[in-house]
Amino acid sequence: MPSKRTARIGALTVAAVCSTLSAVVLTTPAHADTVHIHDIQGTTRISPLAGQKVTDVAGIVTGVRTYGSSKGFWFQDPNADDDPATSEGVFVFTSSTPKVAVGDSVTVSGTVSEYVPGGASSGNQSLTEITKPTVTVVSSGNAVPAATVVDATSVPDDYTPAGDTAASGSINGLTLEPTKYALDYYESLEGMNVQVSDTRVVTATDPYSELWVTVKPREHANRRGGTVYGAYTSQNTGRLQIQSLGSTADFPTANVGDELTGTTAGPLDYNQFGGYTLVASRLGTLEKGGLERETTTKQSRGELAVATYNVENLDPGDSTFDAHASAIVNNLQSPDIVSLEEIQDNNGATDDGTVAADQTVNKLIDAIVAAGGPTYDWRSIDPVNDKDGGEPGGNIRQVFLFNPERVSFTDRAGGDSTTAVGVTKVNGKAQLTASPGRVDPANAAWTSSRKPLAGEFVFRGKTVFVIANHLNSKGGDQGLTSQYQPPVRSSEIQRHAQATAVNSFVNEILKTQKNADVITLGDINDFDFSDTTKILEGDGELWSAIKSLPKSERYTYDYQGNSQVLDQILVSPSIRRGCDFEYDSVHINSEFSDQISDHDPQVLRFRP
Repeated sequence: MPSKRTARIGALTVAAVCSTLSAVVLTTPAHADTVHIHDIQGTTRISPLAGQKVTDVAGIVTGVRTYGSSKGFWFQDPNADDDPATSEGVFVFTSSTPKVAVGDSVTVSGTVSEYVPGGASSGNQSLTEITKPTVTVVSSGNAVPAATVVDATSVPDDYTPAGDTAASGSINGLTLEPTKYALDYYESLEGMNVQVSDTRVVTATDPYSELWVTVKPREHANRRGGTVYGAYTSQNTGRLQIQSLGSTADFPTANVGDELTGTTAGPLDYNQFGGYTLVASRLGTLEKGGLERETTTKQSRGELAVATYNVENLDPGDSTFDAHASAIVNNLQSPDIVSLEEIQDNNGATDDGTVAADQTVNKLIDAIVAAGGPTYDWRSIDPVNDKDGGEPGGNIRQVFLFNPERVSFTDRAGGDSTTAVGVTKVNGKAQLTASPGRVDPANAAWTSSRKPLAGEFVFRGKTVFVIANHLNSKGGDQGLTSQYQPPVRSSEIQRHAQATAVNSFVNEILKTQKNADVITLGDINDFDFSDTTKILEGDGELWSAIKSLPKSERYTYDYQGNSQVLDQILVSPSIRRGCDFEYDSVHINSEFSDQISDHDPQVLRFRP
């Protein structure tokens, strides 16, 4: 998944600059005596009047947006029709600061337009707007139409209908069934004044003053307050994004498990960063839930502790080294081996050909020592400049940290950025041809993506093979609120090829030595139930150890109200069959607004 700090660009809402669905503008206006807002909205996601000019459409202003690239206002007809599929509210795009106020009774003339926030290539749903408006204020100080209550009773349990195969899987043209499908329900309220009450926070406040709540507190809940995403066919329908029409300085700083008590109300918008969003003119009061960061159990003398931790584009200029060090020492209890993902080169995003990361790694090691941890040694292979994806110029890579007082690294020359590591048999045991080495780096599967790092470790006389991964991100996939249902996950194509390459390498080791201890870990960028994971697991060569946890505890990342798995540790049969291991997803980041990474680390403890 793209970093929360790098995936966002520009303003909170970009409907004004996105692709139009209707290029044809009809010159004959629709007259006010026949056109109401619900006529504009219609019974599908596309307005039946798209492209037409409308005149003197009446309503009451319910919200005004004066910031960002999509300035305008929402207005709503107080005289609703009897069709639950037709919304009574709509957004008026003014492009400049609107000259209306909440409570104004207005008439609007303009062109009905359909926009796709994020552009047509995003696959997002259409947003109905009135553009190029002429606005007349009839009176001021009127009562705003009562907010529609959105709660566990009103939101259906089924998420969405299947898309129309004749329309490439789009749901845009389907008649809305708001009592049957959650996405249809939210669409039937697009642009209307809505409210939620006493809702639990399920994604912490982010740097863009947004958070997610659920109106269904029992829906796939975990013990820390989040909602777990456990299958493509098991969506969390109660999730809703919250923004504010007020000052961001007044927006609550919330963690997962906190509660917005009382009423949160405002227009229901749709944007490219999460779909349906309550843009609040009234925010509930934040009640803290007291969520604390977790600490794992310290490994015993005979246990090997192996961890994976995505440190999110760490470079020497960052201010998070002490916090990362404290997390490794105190929350992870100084694992024997730590696979780090997203270690950047010595000058971070400066794109000048620098690929070495010794300053980045040594600064972290020094911070770990200062935090009371061991003096870790480390191994890695510098990538070819600008060939491994990630932030341009950053040259992110995986790095092994290991505690030389507990475990040794078997150095074997020959590994570099372009040479593939192989497997040989020596005295009946598997052995890497290079350690550290990169797995199949010339394979097209790794184009603009991180190549796996393989190494041999020895713990108490036993060899353990560790393969550190950072697979292709989910960038480019269609969102859960896409107009295409089910959404297209285009990033899987490359990730599946990568998983195939990693599984083939593990297979080489196990064919050479059936009982070899192999650990494949890292930011897999895919779910425990995904085909990517199934390909990695193969015919039993590997098994994702996070599946040893109860389903409600399987998550390493929190995105748009879904607690989900992206980081994994997969183990070979010799480790799994012994049943002598413990797995822990250590929740120190993903649920907190003051996170130092958007990923939670994982720890596996076992006896080789």
